[in-house]
Amino acid sequence: MPQLSRKPASKRLIPWLVAIAFLMQSLDTTVLNTAVPSIAHALNVSQLEMKSVLASYALSLAVFIPASGWVADRFGTRNVFAAAIALFTLGSVLCGLSSNVTMLMIFRILQGMGGAMMVPVGRLIMVRSFGKDELVRAMSFVAIPSMIGPLIGPTLGGFIVSVTSWDYIFYLNVPIGLVGLVLVYLYLPNYREPEVPPLDIMGLVYFGIGISLLSWVLEVFGSHSTSSATLIAASLVSLTLLFLYWRHARKLLHPLLDVSLLKIRTFAVSVSGGFVTRLGVGGAPFLLPLLYQTGLGFTPVQSGLLMMPQALGALSSKIFVQYELSFFGYRSLLIGNTVLLGIMLVLFGTIGPQTPVWLICLQAVIYGILMSTQFTAMNTLTYADVPDRQASAASSFAGTFQQLSISFGIAAAGLVTASFVDTTTVDSGAMLSSVHRGFWMLGAVTIVSAGVFLFLRRNDGANVSGHQAKPGTGPANNIA
Repeated sequence: MPQLSRKPASKRLIPWLVAIAFLMQSLDTTVLNTAVPSIAHALNVSQLEMKSVLASYALSLAVFIPASGWVADRFGTRNVFAAAIALFTLGSVLCGLSSNVTMLMIFRILQGMGGAMMVPVGRLIMVRSFGKDELVRAMSFVAIPSMIGPLIGPTLGGFIVSVTSWDYIFYLNVPIGLVGLVLVYLYLPNYREPEVPPLDIMGLVYFGIGISLLSWVLEVFGSHSTSSATLIAASLVSLTLLFLYWRHARKLLHPLLDVSLLKIRTFAVSVSGGFVTRLGVGGAPFLLPLLYQTGLGFTPVQSGLLMMPQALGALSSKIFVQYELSFFGYRSLLIGNTVLLGIMLVLFGTIGPQTPVWLICLQAVIYGILMSTQFTAMNTLTYADVPDRQASAASSFAGTFQQLSISFGIAAAGLVTASFVDTTTVDSGAMLSSVHRGFWMLGAVTIVSAGVFLFLRRNDGANVSGHQAKPGTGPANNIA
């Protein structure tokens, strides 16, 4: 069993401490995206060259997340979580002091190393601090910053670069990080394992390089500056390295990413279902601004305000998700909710100039509720049947694939945009028609992804959801 520090923290305080770090990471990425043109201008580079700055952070996350579970077990959750916040804050300061794009890219990698430890170790702390019957409510609270960040980040980033210089985008993290660092070090529990196996260095090499190449391919896909031969070669090398890792991991007792976790049906379905679902919903943040601004003619401020009802819906759902899971169970809720998500995306493809604003806001509220319910359910199902001794391994595995699913979702959104939306057009009617087709495609993909959750059984995750299992179905059914 993991050892607990002598300084116990109030369980009410733990979610707040973890949420601080989640808010830092969530805000950082979304704020930066809006400021890319201003930063490129200040550093005298093209916006295309700034893609390396955005990609470097994602690559760093993908490479270092797998080691987060081992590091937390070896050095303790409080120590690693505090170190992650400190590293992320230091990286933010150095990014703000950067004088060229190369320096900015290097320091974004440093930020990513901190970010890679914050989210999975934060989830691990939650899993070890709360019982299965409390996990849904606790994780629902911690997930709120991750939803708020993408909604307020773009507007905040635009405001910062309009009233001051771009470096203050990174300095924004400093006061949050310092306060969080002190509180975490003083009050967060320090779970650690008494015996920790050696780190899988060979697995880190295979997986780290393989994922880095794959992430790079996804980032530059469609770029005219990269030849098809280079992309194909990089893809083949990446897939080969990932295959070698799979073979390598199956032979080890303690691999970097424990593939034996996929034998637990609830874990396998939650990870794979989350991956596939994000392929559909991941394109919405790209298409909604095009719909509101170019298609319907709203100003950027009005467009941002139209996103706020989604945040309100997401926040309100946290009150009801525990009761929904208790009533429906994971299987029924995830199947139905995923289908409804797809339908809402299709309905966004029907919004036109004659659509009243109140109806657009209503759709945004419902979409926010469904999105929040979806990810809270999937994130808590991940740990429903994972033994305590594998909690850190499950956190690393789930965190890694969540990051990969985000990358794939962005890539899918890019393909949709390139296929259906001509961003150079000045004809709002043509843009609106293209965006509509994009939403229809995303909706169809999301509805199809509901099929992944058919592999769940009705009593799966009942120890977390509180859903009454049918007589004659035992807990042994959680193994695939």
